[in-house]
Amino acid sequence: MIAFTRAHTYFKQMNTELLGLSVDSNSSHLAWMYDIYCRTGIKISFPIIADRNGQIARKYGMIANDISNTETVRNVFIIDDKGIVRTILIYPMNVGRFIPEIIRIVQALQMSDCSKGSTAANWMPNQPVIVASPKTYQQLEERTRNVKEEQNGISWYLSFKEPEEKCKLENENKN
Repeated sequence: MIAFTRAHTYFKQMNTELLGLSVDSNSSHLAWMYDIYCRTGIKISFPIIADRNGQIARKYGMIANDISNTETVRNVFIIDDKGIVRTILIYPMNVGRFIPEIIRIVQALQMSDCSKGSTAANWMPNQPVIVASPKTYQQLEERTRNVKEEQNGISWYLSFKEPEEKCKLENENKN
C-alpha cells in the first residue's frame, strides 16, 4: 500500500482511481494505516474496503481456498470506467507488486482504447501500436503494399502505426 501511495500521483494523472480491499476490519485498517504513518510519515491516500465476510474477495477469486478460507492472495484488478475487469494480476504472498508494470498496463490499455490498436510485447508509452488484421482480401493487398512502401511491419498480419496525436498527448501527460 505504501508503494501505491507513492505512485498515487501517476495513477491520478492517468485518470485512474486506487482502491484497496482487505478481509480485515475497518479498525484494523485504521490501526495499520496509523502505524505506517507513525513509522514512515506516509499517509495511505486511497480508501481501503473492509470486506469482513470476504464476499467481494470471493466474487473476484481473491481467496486462496487451497491455503485458507480467509487469507487473500495479492491481486491487482484493473477495472475500466464501464466496470469491466480488463486485467487481473495475481501475486504469490511472498512476491511484491511491481508498480511501474501496473502503470504501464494502465497506459497500454488506455493507448489501445484510444488508438484502436494493440500493444506489442515490451511496449512502452508512445511506441507504435499493432494494427488490427485485415478483414478482406482487398485490405490484405493494401496492407501488403503499405508494409513494403512504409516498412511499418513484418507482413500483412503484423504491421504497426504511430499512435494518433490525441492518444500520444493523453499518454505523455501521464508519465
